[in-house]
Amino acid sequence: MARKNEVRIIGGNWRGRRLTFPPVAGLRPTPAMVRETLFNWIRSEVAGARCLDLFAGSGALGFEAASRGAESVLQVELNPKAARALRENRSCLGAERVETVTANVRKFLRRSPARPFDLVFLDPPFGRGWVPFCCHALEEGGWLKPGAGIYVEAERELDTPEVPGNWERLRHKRVGDVGCHLYRRAT
Repeated sequence: MARKNEVRIIGGNWRGRRLTFPPVAGLRPTPAMVRETLFNWIRSEVAGARCLDLFAGSGALGFEAASRGAESVLQVELNPKAARALRENRSCLGAERVETVTANVRKFLRRSPARPFDLVFLDPPFGRGWVPFCCHALEEGGWLKPGAGIYVEAERELDTPEVPGNWERLRHKRVGDVGCHLYRRAT
């Protein structure tokens, strides 16, 4: 059982390894049950994928992807304490394919990526309107490969205008107050 400010990687090379993170207001790691569901949904897509983990927080989603064979994971986290913990966890795991950037997601998404991503994990703070902005910025900014998978964790069901029209919702699950949404960008 995970202790406070700790999550356990549930699959892959680092299965069972624990990640620690600081007590930062609003940081809520994706629970193990939700991560297990998500990684069952994307099982065949993770190995060799380039992943973008926005609002990385504890790093649970990005490190889980790296553990399961992602080619690379770019974590974006604004809080310096959380970003420092992400780098420390990277070092402890020897996770050379994981990079952490300390940045405001809004400013970060205004740049152009060197290469588009295969998978994006979007788990922003709830109640702040981040989902529509991020979804449209990802699409319009060239961040996604054709056929990319986009996982969105939100405090509610998402409305059609909140995501780009060329995204198809493949899966959805409600866990308590959290809506888990998996989209596919049209090819």
